Amino acid sequence: MKLDSGLMGGLAKAADSAVKLESLGYDGAISAELAHDPFFPLLLAAPATKKIELVTSIAVAFSRTPMLLANIGHDLNSLSHGRFVMGLGSQIQPHITKRFSMPWSDPAKRMREFISAMRAIWANWYEGEPLNFRGDYYTHTLMTPMFSPQDNTYGAPSVILAAVGPLMTEVAGEVADGVILHAFTTEKYMREVTLPAIERGLAKSGRSRDSFTISYPGFVVTGRTEEEFNATKQAVCKQIAFYGSTPAYKPVLAVHGWGDLQLELNRLSKEGKWDAMGGLITDDILHQFAQVGETDAAVDQFIQRFGDVVDRTTANFAPRDEEHQQAIMHKLKSTA
Repeated sequence: MKLDSGLMGGLAKAADSAVKLESLGYDGAISAELAHDPFFPLLLAAPATKKIELVTSIAVAFSRTPMLLANIGHDLNSLSHGRFVMGLGSQIQPHITKRFSMPWSDPAKRMREFISAMRAIWANWYEGEPLNFRGDYYTHTLMTPMFSPQDNTYGAPSVILAAVGPLMTEVAGEVADGVILHAFTTEKYMREVTLPAIERGLAKSGRSRDSFTISYPGFVVTGRTEEEFNATKQAVCKQIAFYGSTPAYKPVLAVHGWGDLQLELNRLSKEGKWDAMGGLITDDILHQFAQVGETDAAVDQFIQRFGDVVDRTTANFAPRDEEHQQAIMHKLKSTA
């Protein structure tokens, strides 16, 4: 199992953070699109490192165009000598239409076409295929030598797609190189909904599971003291409640028979009652979503639940010190 960790310290410390993660033995350095651009930190990290993968988890696809991301993907993969992994996500409709002022419709179909369009552009650049992509949402038919990258030694980056629902998950299996599962995923949902959807997508593309990467962060509740444990537990319960209030995530709760909880969480979210929302997450619900307990026990729980499925993770098990961290990393990396 590969282990990833987020870049810390913003742009000013992105390079130093990546170097530190590489020295500790992490496989991937993660940059997320939150309050800042997700690509700039990786641009700084690329020349400062030698082997660690540089991953967006995630960049919002629908706020951009396939051509724009094809260019960015090419540049970062070339600069990093083939170490860039483009992690994409759809975001939700209000953000796309109200925050980014971009169109929204049929997200799974649009994402399938978006990634296919990027691949058509890359095929033109790296394989000399004529650019003649015509879809329902995107059309790319013009490319001249002046606008074609010449530094094409490393080709296209890997593309992994964030997904929760079965439709987007199936798209990931069909057109992406991997999937980024949401932390708001339980083992039951993963095995009963996610994995079958991936297999359907892989079957459409004629690929095997061996060619596909499943990344899953997972929630962890642990702590070096009782006070730290309780604080982490409260924070994770609030996070689970926040995600659970989103209508698109209701099927995850419904698998466990908790569909009505989503309605109540959504109502409370509209009233701004965030603390009350966290209080609705019982210990039973928490234990389905999170690895709970002393650090080493939480690691063992994660391996028992997901060791045969998950290929890479960003789970934070709060090690006591660097030596303990190395022991945890060794255990996870040894998981087949």
